[in-house]
Amino acid sequence: QVQLVESGGGLVQPGGSLRLSCAASGSFLSINAMGWYRQAPGKDRELVANITSRGMTNYADSLKGRFTISRDNAKNTVYLQMNSLKPEDTAVYYCNANVRLNGWNSGSDYWGQGTQVTVSS
Repeated sequence: QVQLVESGGGLVQPGGSLRLSCAASGSFLSINAMGWYRQAPGKDRELVANITSRGMTNYADSLKGRFTISRDNAKNTVYLQMNSLKPEDTAVYYCNANVRLNGWNSGSDYWGQGTQVTVSS
C-alpha cells in the first residue's frame, strides 16, 4: 500500500506564495517520478510539474518560471513552490507518484486526495 498526503494548500492573495508538500508512505521499494497536477472548476485535470528520481523536471509551459518542483528522496517527499500566484491558479492540487512496489513491478501510479489552493483578494 502507498499513501500520499498533501499539505500546504489554502487561501492566498494574488501575488502571494504557497509551498505544497506531499509525503509518500507505505510499503514499496522506491519512487520513480513524482508530480503535481491540478483541476480547476469546470476544467480537466492538468499537469503542473513532475520530477524524476534523478531530479529531472518538467513543467507546464504556462507555469514555468513561477512554480518550482523539488523532491527529497530521503523523505519520500515532493514539493511545489508557487510564486506570483494568480486567481487562475485556483484549483485542487493533486500529488502523484509512480512507485516501484517490488521487484516485479516497474511502477504504479498513486494519487493524493488533493489540497485546495484558492487565490483571491
